Amino acid sequence: MAGQKLELTWVGKNKPVKLEPRLLLEVPEKSYCAKTKHKGDIFDNMLIHGDNLLALKALESKFAGQVKCVYIDPPYNTGAAFEHYDDNKEHSIWLNLMKARLDLLKKLLSDEGILFVQIDNNECAYLKVLCDEVFGRENFQTMITCKVKSQGGLTANDAMFFDCSEYILVYSKSATKVTFNFLKTAVEKIDSKSKTAKNYNQVLRNIDYSKMELIKEIDGMTYYRIPKGAFEIIRLPVATMTAVDFYDNRNEIFRLTALSGGIGKKLKEQTADFINNDDLFVYEYIPTRGRDAGKRSRYFLYKGNKVSYLNNYVSVDDENKTLTKLEGASNIIFEDLWQGIASEGGVKLNNGKKPEKLLEMIISIATNPGDLVLDSFLGSGTTAAVAHKMNRRWIGIELGDHCETHAMSRLKNVVDGTDQSGISKSTGWQGGGGFRFYELAPSLIKKDEYGIDVIDRNHFDAAKLAEAVCKIMGFEYAPSQDEYFIHGQSTENAFIYVTTNFMTAEHIRSISQKLGNRHLSILCKAFDAVPADCENITISKIPKEILDKCEWGHDDYSLNVKNLPMSEIESEPSLNL
Repeated sequence: MAGQKLELTWVGKNKPVKLEPRLLLEVPEKSYCAKTKHKGDIFDNMLIHGDNLLALKALESKFAGQVKCVYIDPPYNTGAAFEHYDDNKEHSIWLNLMKARLDLLKKLLSDEGILFVQIDNNECAYLKVLCDEVFGRENFQTMITCKVKSQGGLTANDAMFFDCSEYILVYSKSATKVTFNFLKTAVEKIDSKSKTAKNYNQVLRNIDYSKMELIKEIDGMTYYRIPKGAFEIIRLPVATMTAVDFYDNRNEIFRLTALSGGIGKKLKEQTADFINNDDLFVYEYIPTRGRDAGKRSRYFLYKGNKVSYLNNYVSVDDENKTLTKLEGASNIIFEDLWQGIASEGGVKLNNGKKPEKLLEMIISIATNPGDLVLDSFLGSGTTAAVAHKMNRRWIGIELGDHCETHAMSRLKNVVDGTDQSGISKSTGWQGGGGFRFYELAPSLIKKDEYGIDVIDRNHFDAAKLAEAVCKIMGFEYAPSQDEYFIHGQSTENAFIYVTTNFMTAEHIRSISQKLGNRHLSILCKAFDAVPADCENITISKIPKEILDKCEWGHDDYSLNVKNLPMSEIESEPSLNL
């Protein structure tokens, strides 16, 4: 059993896809911006047309660790896409291509970032185990259940249970570093008749901290006890209280709530020998998450329960001196957000269109203005449209014609301010900003008429060739303005030079003398032997040096399995794309 681990296995898992890191080429005539600028406008959003697996690889070198929120809505592995394949192989193909995407998305996420993956019940269980493997089970945050349709007509009679739900798996990249916002919704105004008044019906006041005695300090937490008589707990006459009375006493009104979770278990263990129902207990520590994250905070225990103050769960209207009870977001969305979204964004999508209100909730929880949001299955453009209206930066990727007919068209309307559907009114959106449109560059290597691997000179001039090779070799493309032989850099002293010229020994020595203690990798068409005294240079041929690094000429890694050749599935026990 040594070395073994619990994991999901499938045909082809141990043959990962060797992706070519393509260039992203802007198409200026399709990029778009508002006619007038407004303060805070964001213009460098990215709309990418192309296979999303290749696009994610293309983004890796520049955007690794920068994305705060990823939302994806991948194909659900249903329908005619798999009619030619047996059950085990269809799952293998889908899982292999999903894992490749999840691996890249994890690299793109910041340490504080959050992934949201929407899926139906066909692949949810498989995807959960796969995400556990990629992100770690400790980073699973929750699974949101969404009601996506209502019973009607004959649909409710087709199965044992009416299938009305989809699911959103939520993962952090780092459970200890993730940051998020508490999304709260208004429940009721607080007065004597409110449900809140029945629960929050006591005040804690007149605490004499001079009587507080230290119990213990352990694991970063400090525990104190305040004896009976050094504080007051008074039951309120809520039946006769006005809304203003609740407002005036909001900092002292509380209810007792049961201890739960890891912190609750720790508190019970550390105070078990000291609990006295007549005393007030205090604990102080620095939370790593939640409302008080990062600051030393003080909390109270009474009768073995936590003292929960009303003020932490309300919005305050100081003008009218009233309180509104708030509740946090639940992982069950009972409201049918899908009703009436057909016209949102001014585009129609028969299947898969998502409500702007859903994306607003997700983006509100995971990000703040200016943060970067990514959707690599953009579809009709909902994620990008909502992110734009909420003043977030965004990257959207779409392979099909939808990229222009739906997403680009919709986003132009958002930029112009003519799209007043969805969340436009609630956010006060009037237009602004813009986006850049990109296509994936063709594969760097192609077959010539003799079947030989050669560089595609029709699409790659000297500059693009240098940039492409830098990407493939793991160098940041940063051509020097002063030294022609510096095209990229990987470490402080490691550089690269890409040329189609023949490198003579004299030329190599000339460059070597200018390098000093720096090291240069030269990739060229042909070369003389490197002089013995040029130890700061290594040299190799292109395309030979890069041929084994990637799969060349492969433009479609679509999750739509019906697009894959039958022979690859039937003749091989594992997937070999």
